[in-house]
Amino acid sequence: MRILWLASYPKSGNTWLRAFLANYLKNGAAPEDINALPMFALGDMRIEPYLRASGKTAAELSRADINRLRPQVHRDLAAAGPGLVPVKSHSVIATIDGVPTITPEATFGAIYVIRNPLDVAVSFHHHYGLSVDQAVAAVCFRRLEIPPKEGHVVQLIADWSTHVRSWLRAPGLTLKSVRYEDMVAAPTRTFGEICAFLKMPEDRARLDRAIRNSAFKILAKQERERGFVERSRGASAFFRRGGVGGWRKELSPAQVETILAHHRPLMTELDYVSADGKLRV
Repeated sequence: MRILWLASYPKSGNTWLRAFLANYLKNGAAPEDINALPMFALGDMRIEPYLRASGKTAAELSRADINRLRPQVHRDLAAAGPGLVPVKSHSVIATIDGVPTITPEATFGAIYVIRNPLDVAVSFHHHYGLSVDQAVAAVCFRRLEIPPKEGHVVQLIADWSTHVRSWLRAPGLTLKSVRYEDMVAAPTRTFGEICAFLKMPEDRARLDRAIRNSAFKILAKQERERGFVERSRGASAFFRRGGVGGWRKELSPAQVETILAHHRPLMTELDYVSADGKLRV
């Protein structure tokens, strides 16, 4: 019993990944309820395991307590079910006061979703209710956190490049990384590679059905009809567009250059920027 981390920088496709896996594993004719996703994949930001481990109330729980208890909480999450236990995380991989943010001994491996930081900034703007300038600054801020709120502990994020590198280059981590843009452009190949990573039997009909049942239009329709528990208060909708390249209409040249100035090396490595400096996505 160990954790399969379903990890990403915020607003990079984590929910889509979880919806696909839920639909594939359940293998039902109808789409799985998006509001059941928090039960399919536990979240490492949930406060309840920390309260159980500490015996404290939420008001008594300090950041030092959370950091100290994190390995125990991860071991408890790993023991939550038979086999691999999927756990959502937006955490950067780091060590704080000697304590890792992702506990190696509780970990099987991770599926990590990468998205163009230009589009991430646009999604930040809409999801968190930030100005565009604030959203651009957020994806470039080395000390970025998602602050605690009711039911959640603080989430340590960092800037986009630091976060992505921390997962892609984590020593000893069994990892499958996918680009959000490839999930959009080539879903059969990309989601098929995820299934192969998890050593699931090849089943094209099941794969196609799971892709259809987790398509953006299906997820957005469910949100319109039932709401979505993960929508932030600052957003009119969680599933807004789900496309690629929306930054071209929403970011100014100066805002694009700010992000490139911070993230060009990794964006080039990941083929978001060509070797001659042209934006590819």
